[in-house]
Amino acid sequence: MVDSLSTRTAAHHAVVPTLSDLVSRHTALDSAGVDWIHSLVSDWQLLADLSFADLILWVPDQSGTRWVAVAQMRPTTGPTVYHDDVVGMSIAVGERPLIDVAWAENRICREGDPDWSSGVPVREETIPVRRDKEGPIIGVIQRSTNLSSARTPSRLELTYLQSASDLAQMVAEGRFPFAEEEPILVRSPRVGDGLLRLDKAGRVTYASPNALSAYRRLGLHADLVGADLGKTTADLCYSDEPINEDLMLVASGRAPRETEVENGGTVVQLRAIPLIVGGGRIGALVLIRDVTELRRRERELLTKDATIREIHHRVKNNLQTVAALLRLQARRLNNPEGQEALNEAVRRVGSIAIVHEILAQMPEEMVEFDDIADRVIAMTAEVAVAQVAIKRVGSFGVLPAAVATPIAMVLTELLQNAVEHGFAHSSGNVQIVVSRDADRLEFTVADDGKGLPEDFDLEATGSLGLQIVRTLVVGELSGRLGVATRDSGGTEVSLSIPVQSG
Repeated sequence: MVDSLSTRTAAHHAVVPTLSDLVSRHTALDSAGVDWIHSLVSDWQLLADLSFADLILWVPDQSGTRWVAVAQMRPTTGPTVYHDDVVGMSIAVGERPLIDVAWAENRICREGDPDWSSGVPVREETIPVRRDKEGPIIGVIQRSTNLSSARTPSRLELTYLQSASDLAQMVAEGRFPFAEEEPILVRSPRVGDGLLRLDKAGRVTYASPNALSAYRRLGLHADLVGADLGKTTADLCYSDEPINEDLMLVASGRAPRETEVENGGTVVQLRAIPLIVGGGRIGALVLIRDVTELRRRERELLTKDATIREIHHRVKNNLQTVAALLRLQARRLNNPEGQEALNEAVRRVGSIAIVHEILAQMPEEMVEFDDIADRVIAMTAEVAVAQVAIKRVGSFGVLPAAVATPIAMVLTELLQNAVEHGFAHSSGNVQIVVSRDADRLEFTVADDGKGLPEDFDLEATGSLGLQIVRTLVVGELSGRLGVATRDSGGTEVSLSIPVQSG
């Protein structure tokens, strides 16, 4: 019980330490042992739920004189014994004899009488943990069952307990978790979602109510108990199609894998756990979860994403059409000032179109802005009268679309100002220097041109481009803007803009 776990590590007083921290700091486990423990802990909710019991994983410390609790799991199917976290605690060897016996004798140990020291009856068991059947023991699981609500067990509870016993034996023999198991899907089904127990021939010996309901929704009308699960599932879902090989492996319980089956609009996720005890396969557990609503929502999100991307694509096309019309109009004007004004409008519309073009290719409303910046740079250099080299240093990173569009316009205006007013007909260089942290984007646009007029005033400037920049940076993006003459000659514009981390 908690009171008997005598000594806490210093780390436990502050925050619950991680499994990796505890193992590396207090134990002598090698990397293979650590990996095995991580795999076990990632999947032992199954054992806790089938056992209706709390699990604590104890590993010997480097001195071999103490046990350290490196992980803990509470059941979702019954009352817990440990309301407080015990991870990080340590006890002396000999303080809990069942742990010592399981380690020394390599067997599952169980107390004869319940422990009443905490005021409620608790049955204690210990399970040795080994990486494979030939390898050494690397830890011990303490399994503690709260018996305060004990009653005559139902068929479901008896099946759970028998399955838990088989799974515990597999842990002791180094056969669980499965080293070859493929990564789980969105979320692996849990015991409460639905459970089938199969014999070694793949026939159903027990079906929980939730599991039976899932198969009813798939179209099953007969009784599931006694049925060949692989054939029954294939007949329901693949009557007119080639049978999915993964389905047969999972539904027969022969391979530790997951798959999904669909029929009549119902989607069911299956996960098989072969039961291999004493060197032979005695059957399997199949966990079942109805994921129909989850898949429906995913399809809706995919449809919305596709619609949004199509909207961005059409906006980009419309902006390019507007730019082409403005360009045609500029060519027909005889007024040079009017032509230049329309050409500037073309560039502004073009910078917005670039953002929408990239958004049309992205799955989310986030964009890699470096691609946009480089295309704006290329567009500016292409139309520049003078020979100007434009270089970017640093990365803008990922930006939300609501931020990317105004920044694209700002960058367009600043580069165009630098090229037109900084150099006129002379050659030169423009450098964009970018820095980014978790919540702020800062960048400068610096040129080595002729610099600012002596009477320059940002707030009173008549430059339409700088007025647009100031409105976007200060007004729309709530950022800061500074314009100054460089000591070495030329102009430097500095911007600081709050952004969310991408």
